[in-house]
Amino acid sequence: MNISNYKYLRIQGLELAENTMYAKGIFSMCWQLVQNDAMEEEDADLFKAIDAWFSKHLPYPEPCKRQEKVVCFFKTENSDEMMKMIKPALWLLDKYNHPYYLVFTNTPGQIVYEDQYQVAVKVSGSLQIDKLQPSWSPADTDNE
Repeated sequence: MNISNYKYLRIQGLELAENTMYAKGIFSMCWQLVQNDAMEEEDADLFKAIDAWFSKHLPYPEPCKRQEKVVCFFKTENSDEMMKMIKPALWLLDKYNHPYYLVFTNTPGQIVYEDQYQVAVKVSGSLQIDKLQPSWSPADTDNE
C-alpha cells in the first residue's frame, strides 16, 4: 500500500478509552499491557524507552494535556522517523496478541492541534476511514 495517498495515520485498538469513548491509541494500549503486568519486564522496559523517545521528540498536544476529547493522528508526510520508532511497539502488540488497526484517512475530523508530525482532532464519532489495515507488515509502510 502506498501511504502517500493518505494524509493521516492512527494506530488504534478495539477497546475504548474512558475519557473519549473512542478506540484507544497505541500508547494507551501498550501502557495498559504494562500496567496490567501482561508484558515481560524486558518488553515493558522496551515500551517505556519507546514512550520516552516520543515524549522527548514529539510535542504533547495541549488538548491532550487538558484531557479534552481528542485523538491524535500521525501525518504520513513526515512519518518515516515516527514509524521507525513505533514499529517495536507494534511488535509488542503482536507478541501479546493485542489486536490493533492502522487507520489511514484524509479526513480525520475537526483539527484542534497541529505540529510537524501530528494532528489532534475532536472526537465526534464521524471519522471517515479511507483505508483500514488490520495488522502491520514492512510492506504496509513502504512508499512505493
